[in-house]
Amino acid sequence: MDRRHLLKNSLALGGLVSLGARTTTAQTPRVPLMDRPFNLAPIRAHVDRIYDIKCCIRPFRTKGPRLDVEQIGDAMVVHNYGHSGAGWSLSWGSADMQVQKAMSRSPKKIAVIGCGIIGLTSALMAQRAGAEVTIYTKELLQRTRSVRANGSWTPASHMALASDAPANLGDIWERMTRISWKNLRPYIGMAGNPLAFADHYYLSDMPFDAPRPPPPPGPVPIPEYYELGDRIGDITPKLQVLTPEIHPFPVKYARRTTRLFFNFSEYGHLLVSDFFAAGGKIVMRDFHSPGELAQLPEKVIINCPGYAAHDWWKDKAMVPHRGQTEWLIPQPEVNYGLTYRNIEALSKSDGIMMIDTGIPGALPKGYGNSNEVPDRAEAEAAVRVMEELYSRFPANPV
Repeated sequence: MDRRHLLKNSLALGGLVSLGARTTTAQTPRVPLMDRPFNLAPIRAHVDRIYDIKCCIRPFRTKGPRLDVEQIGDAMVVHNYGHSGAGWSLSWGSADMQVQKAMSRSPKKIAVIGCGIIGLTSALMAQRAGAEVTIYTKELLQRTRSVRANGSWTPASHMALASDAPANLGDIWERMTRISWKNLRPYIGMAGNPLAFADHYYLSDMPFDAPRPPPPPGPVPIPEYYELGDRIGDITPKLQVLTPEIHPFPVKYARRTTRLFFNFSEYGHLLVSDFFAAGGKIVMRDFHSPGELAQLPEKVIINCPGYAAHDWWKDKAMVPHRGQTEWLIPQPEVNYGLTYRNIEALSKSDGIMMIDTGIPGALPKGYGNSNEVPDRAEAEAAVRVMEELYSRFPANPV
């Protein structure tokens, strides 16, 4: 068998028999060999494989993240909350900016309120700046809302309302994003994959640009979000259009990009370990009013309460935005993610994460909802969408 014959058959099969790929030898020249998806293992999407359902409240703030400085008694409070669904993505950049403000007084000791991802990275940045840090928190990282999130690199996730955003939000956001991107690089490729890249497929039964019927009117107006523009195109992989001859999925329309995501268990454990290794302390404490911060021995405080600021700080710019993720038993052989009929699936080290992202153009799913009780029916509905997709593959692929 000569090399040309071998290459032809390799492209036809493409290692895709696990997903029932078409065995046509006709290949479009628009997608080069190195960009063709090979060896995609199927997701075992069945409701009996759901082992966990997590629900959280995204800390969406109509004015954008709160990053100002406030004096309470003799304590300087540096606020760092309200990052919506971009907390994991923006945490290092936001922490860097706020720690610089905190260190303007050259404190030897700094207090951080909250142990979610914003609080933890703020504490680590303060340690790197030379301060002794104590975290005061009601919950450890593993029990915070942060770990009930999606955990993908989504730095532009609903930063603010267009009507409420400050004029310089775009510049601030870009700075946070680029600082975060730089600080995340050392965690890529580490043992346990605290951060990892994976191809993500967007699938549709109709053209992506096909007109959609307008959503039915509801009691809550559809929010108009602040547009950030294409400010980070140089660090964002572009979408590729894949024709049916190229991709293995039983749909006519497909796009693909590469996305970064966080494996919470490994990444969180690593950050907490680094914090303790640098001499950090954690004190379990629940606060009920801003004035209680003046009682702390530290007089420079970085405040990272997340959505709790809605009640604790009476911050009426905070709007609850419920999000639920359902987790299927891990499948290490699945090394990609996909979105189909508004359901997103992503294979992580601790499970196949699924989330209903809501109907495009309609009121964002969960917007204005502060209910954090997991909904089993919602979880099963999401899994069944994926189950139906994979059921269309042939039972005995050639």
